[in-house]
Amino acid sequence: MEALPRETIVDVLEARLREDILDGRHPAGSYLPPERRLADGYGVTRTTLKHAFGRLVQAGLLETRHGVGTKVRDYARLGGADLLPMLVRHDAKWVHEIFEVRRSVGALIAERAAARATRAHHAELRRLLEAVREADGADAVQLADVEVHRALARATGNRVYALLTNTLFNAYLPVRAALRGPFTDPESAHRRLAPVVEAVTSGDSRRAHTAADAYLRDTERIMLEGLA
Repeated sequence: MEALPRETIVDVLEARLREDILDGRHPAGSYLPPERRLADGYGVTRTTLKHAFGRLVQAGLLETRHGVGTKVRDYARLGGADLLPMLVRHDAKWVHEIFEVRRSVGALIAERAAARATRAHHAELRRLLEAVREADGADAVQLADVEVHRALARATGNRVYALLTNTLFNAYLPVRAALRGPFTDPESAHRRLAPVVEAVTSGDSRRAHTAADAYLRDTERIMLEGLA
């Protein structure tokens, strides 16, 4: 069994402030009320409030200026993909948009990998694909599947594709436990993914794109059924 996390008052306040910002109760571009008034309103000390502010500044939702105040950042205009895990926790509808990008980027990565992969990449892909079939349990199969996609991204020779792949996986990490549907049976997971690896290792870019698109659509459908 896994121990449950213990929330502190700062954790609770951070979550409350985050929800208030993302729900629009503190609109983008607006300044939060003075610290003393805000702390009284939430029933916390100013020290606790400052700790929560620090986390939200680091998350990209707030910015503070000495002598001016604390401003809500326009995350939709200024934020980056690092905000996605937080946004998914707030609203699972973000997952649908993440999957749309996953389809288009994933198919393109497979196409590029087929054109650029070396023999060493081919050997790694085959080894990692076999690890999917040998994994024990849905969680292990899912993580083994992730490693195949990371290897496909590396095989493109473009480090940005590798970072994009990491970003997309990290984005739905908060709801990963609900997305295990395609990975409950190792043999089925292997069978779905094998055409992608086979097309890439044969150097057939068009077939790799088609196979990756089919794989991504199929697994997306199963994962969204689980999320629903």
